[in-house]
Amino acid sequence: MGEWDVLGRLLDKVQSHSTVIGKVWLTVLFVFRILVLRTSADKVWGDEQSDFVCNTLQPGCEIVCYDVAFPISHVRFWVFQIIAVATPKLLYLGHVLHVLHLEKKMKERIKKRAELGDQGSLFLRRAFEVPKYTKSTGKISIRGSLLCSYALHLVAKIVLEVLFIAGQYFLYGFTLQTRYVCESFPCPHKVDCFLSRPTEKSVIIWFMLVSALVSLLLSVAELLYLCVKATKECMARRQGYTVTPVTPPHSETKAFHCRDEMLQNCVNLELELQGRKLGADEDAVPESNGTGGEVRI
Repeated sequence: MGEWDVLGRLLDKVQSHSTVIGKVWLTVLFVFRILVLRTSADKVWGDEQSDFVCNTLQPGCEIVCYDVAFPISHVRFWVFQIIAVATPKLLYLGHVLHVLHLEKKMKERIKKRAELGDQGSLFLRRAFEVPKYTKSTGKISIRGSLLCSYALHLVAKIVLEVLFIAGQYFLYGFTLQTRYVCESFPCPHKVDCFLSRPTEKSVIIWFMLVSALVSLLLSVAELLYLCVKATKECMARRQGYTVTPVTPPHSETKAFHCRDEMLQNCVNLELELQGRKLGADEDAVPESNGTGGEVRI
């Protein structure tokens, strides 16, 4: 299925912008969910409807019983589950690309101002030259708005995983029985229907269920890890022990807020120096007296 390849390439880009636990989550998604779904589950459920046999000749009874027993195919349900769970991750990737684009534009603007060579541009370059999200190694640092976006996408994944696990339980449970008793219209009475390979299908169901639970636990653990990390960094900034690249020291923050005043002072000082220089030049020019003679200074 080519659509899985497209999803895989998109999620592979997210891997470089995730934490260690997030990379483990992506591995579980690729290996234990998508790969098993492509190789085993699709083949096991290939005869799901053709080998669903009911001991009746009533027209339409067998089709109705199959629809009641399987409101949605397990394979289609898992495909929808994987796509829904991966969607918050893709939205986070879009936010990362947007933030990196803005940071790139800001760096280019600072570089152009620095090429002017004046004091004001030099001050702006020093004032704005604060690392945001890109480390010196080229990797992304999850902090600031990216940290909030990452936490929100984890909450969305947790909610979706819980909803799909609960939905699977209420739709058809976690095991399949060999015999299914149907008494829906137009069946004249209780009809016994028989499933194909229920034990093998139950094994696949439990495997996909365990994979979903592992993914859920990894998402919860990653969310707790981010909360603890953000709390420690916040306490460290308040106590003044550590300084993160996003948050400058208190003294630098004051200087950053007062940059307009400093720029104005620099401009005033430059104008004053130029005024003094012009005044000295004017005093050095010879002045004429009333009789046409020259007065030397």
